[in-house]
Amino acid sequence: MIYKTKFKDLIVLKKKSFQDKRGYFKEILLEKELKQKFPFMCMSYSKKNVLRGLHIQTKNPQGKYISVIKGKIFDVVVDLRKKSKTYGKFFSVILSEKNNKSLYVPPGFAHGFCTLSDRNYIVYGCTKYRDAKSEKGIRYDDYNLKIKWPIKKPLLSIKDKKNISFYEFKDKYLK
Repeated sequence: MIYKTKFKDLIVLKKKSFQDKRGYFKEILLEKELKQKFPFMCMSYSKKNVLRGLHIQTKNPQGKYISVIKGKIFDVVVDLRKKSKTYGKFFSVILSEKNNKSLYVPPGFAHGFCTLSDRNYIVYGCTKYRDAKSEKGIRYDDYNLKIKWPIKKPLLSIKDKKNISFYEFKDKYLK
């Protein structure tokens, strides 16, 4: 089942799950539903209260398909497409092993999430390869974005602690 959002091309997908006494089998992605190819697949593991993001590649922006294999995350995207009606706005959704929801994020969005379970395994399909030289980050707690994160003291990477404000990002990279 596909749920459209008020953000152009940003969709939430609820996938099928088949359970019995042995366990379960879940669908994660049908490329024909999105009409996208995902040549770059990656996975992350995070403990509880980890916050990753908000990340974007300024050159060769990636579309992303995010799915939680184990755990629960609060997933956030910020629309950085200058001509979009939702430019500068954010969308958030809970993705979890239990609710079997996934998120397709089109190119031009910053992405981040915080973990809500003790162990969290997240799989990403990306429409383009990683371009480390163009990776940028926006502060998760930027006042102007007004994102209400469900955790108070997130665990951040050294790199994410150096992320810049939304306005700094806009002035430097969205000319």
